[in-house]
Amino acid sequence: MEISNSGNKITIVGNIKSVSDYQKIKSSIDNVLLGNDSIDVVIQDSLSITSSVVGYFNKIVLKDKVKLKMYIGNDQLVDLLDDLSLVSLFNVKKI
Repeated sequence: MEISNSGNKITIVGNIKSVSDYQKIKSSIDNVLLGNDSIDVVIQDSLSITSSVVGYFNKIVLKDKVKLKMYIGNDQLVDLLDDLSLVSLFNVKKI
């Protein structure tokens, strides 16, 4: 998994599947949120997302009141988030 950021936009390429992926995502988002209250996360091609990443996104949206927008390139991941009833909470859009 590779992660990059530009302004308040974070782009993730590759599968999100390990604890180290979660740590990279959390660290990148924490850095972006130092000066912002909104963030756009682009997940280009991951087939799934770990529960720790879902939990972290839940925390920043519900507890920290961050305005999150997710742009997802893989239909399977969009379906997974839909099954978990997270599409509206995470403002998921298909790219």
